[in-house]
Amino acid sequence: MIYLFVFLILLCIVVTLFINLNPVFGGRPNKELYKQFDNYVNGKFVNENETEMIMGVSDIFSMIRDSIKDNNERNPASEIPVSAVDWEKIKSEKDSLTWFGHSAFLLSIDNKKLLLDPMLGKVASPVSFAGSKRYKYSENMARIFDEMPFIDAVFITHDHYDHLDYQSIIKLKNKVGCFFVPLGVGAHLVRWGVQKEKITELNWWQEGRLQDIPVALLPSKHFSGRGVFNRNTTLWGGWAIFGKNTSFYTSGDGGYGEHFNKIGDKYGPFDITLIEGAQYDRRWSSMHMMPEEAVQAHLNVKGKNMMLMHWGAFTLAFHGWKEPVERAIDEAKKSGVNLIAPKVGETVILESDLKNQFSAWWDY
Repeated sequence: MIYLFVFLILLCIVVTLFINLNPVFGGRPNKELYKQFDNYVNGKFVNENETEMIMGVSDIFSMIRDSIKDNNERNPASEIPVSAVDWEKIKSEKDSLTWFGHSAFLLSIDNKKLLLDPMLGKVASPVSFAGSKRYKYSENMARIFDEMPFIDAVFITHDHYDHLDYQSIIKLKNKVGCFFVPLGVGAHLVRWGVQKEKITELNWWQEGRLQDIPVALLPSKHFSGRGVFNRNTTLWGGWAIFGKNTSFYTSGDGGYGEHFNKIGDKYGPFDITLIEGAQYDRRWSSMHMMPEEAVQAHLNVKGKNMMLMHWGAFTLAFHGWKEPVERAIDEAKKSGVNLIAPKVGETVILESDLKNQFSAWWDY
């Protein structure tokens, strides 16, 4: 018993040192900076409405059971066919959108290049030997870092590993003009060598500007945290970006709620929306939307064209890997929503007719 006790003490020390010394876990936000905000309570950020985020014991055991099950449809059977990135098309003066898988996008608005949640790493985890690995693609997406032009701004929705990736930021930071992040997330970037002067932190409903382009951080119903002890010490949310010809909204991660109607009333309509609707499960339905809820959220924010995100790169839930887009398409048809589904790597010109352009590439 003594040896076991000593071993556990040493293990706790090692884990604590690893979390505190390894930069991948990010920085520590200054609590004093956020005390005046209504959505910051007792050192933690909270959702607009009280949200149950903790699973019960029965849910935890059922999740363990499901993780043991052999579900071959959770991952692609072979490498996914993706498009080689057309950088000349991206560099044109036309507004465009390029998907890099999951929730990572390159948005061109008013000839500005904006990166959204640029998680381009191989594993959604703080360590390389554990966590969900990126699907195999037919193109070498690692070249993106070298080929990418100067990025005017990076927008981060929250600090989870499948959205804010340490290695990606390290490779990108010297070719980025500025960063827009929710409250507290700037501490991670500063620890990773990004200059404070390049970081703009916003609260929900707070507006900023990227030169002549208005932007706003908007609420989502989710949570944050990169380590064992820093849950909800940073904020989460979605972004609205308003170009001369394109109004854009991305929901970030989160469950369905009345905030979508508020967003639509204040900032809609939007020409294009990116709505999270994958990695869902009944056990965490308050944190991630079902595909049908994603379509409804698009309608609530008064979107014209929709794209489903949070799929096509990692398996983080127990449904089939292509089930989200198939369910979303079915619901979109019922609701009269124009849902686009380009390949990973494909660039979509936003000023063109976006109807009926895309084939079911996932049925390769």
